[in-house]
Amino acid sequence: MENEVRMKKSKLKKILGFSGVVILIIATFIFFYLKTNSYHPTSEALKISQKAEVQNDTLVFKGNPKKTSIIFYQGALVDNKSYSIWANKLAKAGYTVYLIKEPLNLAVFNPDKASSIIKTNKINNYVVGGHSLGGVITSRFAEKRISDSSLKGVFFLASYPDKKGSLTNFNGGILSIVGSQDGVLNWSSYQKAKQYLPQQTKYITIEGGNHSGFGSYGFQKGDKKASISNLQQQEAIFQTLKNWLIRLD
Repeated sequence: MENEVRMKKSKLKKILGFSGVVILIIATFIFFYLKTNSYHPTSEALKISQKAEVQNDTLVFKGNPKKTSIIFYQGALVDNKSYSIWANKLAKAGYTVYLIKEPLNLAVFNPDKASSIIKTNKINNYVVGGHSLGGVITSRFAEKRISDSSLKGVFFLASYPDKKGSLTNFNGGILSIVGSQDGVLNWSSYQKAKQYLPQQTKYITIEGGNHSGFGSYGFQKGDKKASISNLQQQEAIFQTLKNWLIRLD
């Protein structure tokens, strides 16, 4: 009887040990797959990113501390440095920009990271925004802080909120920017998601812009070719955000 119990325990240990190895192999595969399939900044974006301060992997483009700060969630698998061009332009206009860096460039792994940025930097007035999947995470973050008077606005770049991030009761500013040539955005879901946005939402379309052009990281799989240059789209993003922020100040 004791031998039988020992044999069963031994088999269980072998099974658990084997399962652990399999899980480790799968986790390692997923890790390297995500790393190798991430989108990296263009040389221009990388060069500009060096002007930012680094705060726990978050890039900080310093502006006027008295003005509204911008906290931004990256798109899925897009390196946060890829948003440096328009972020730097906004900093020069006086708005401090925090480009969040998430594990494996996926905002779902730390959706509340903006909270630590707000607390660490003692930010009193801020807006939050995100690109693609980052916009969905942004909406969920903002939904939990609708009553926070420090939250002045929410913006979406080629993105939209989901039901968990409904902002219909939010009284602050809402901005939604899309590109007319976006081949990645689910346009049907984008239209349906308008039910989760308040009446004061401002919708802007960048003619000729695409999904990849909301950052500077090259061409994203599944996208359509833009009919304007990346620098032109970066300028359009900057000008649109700046004009929206001026109205919020």
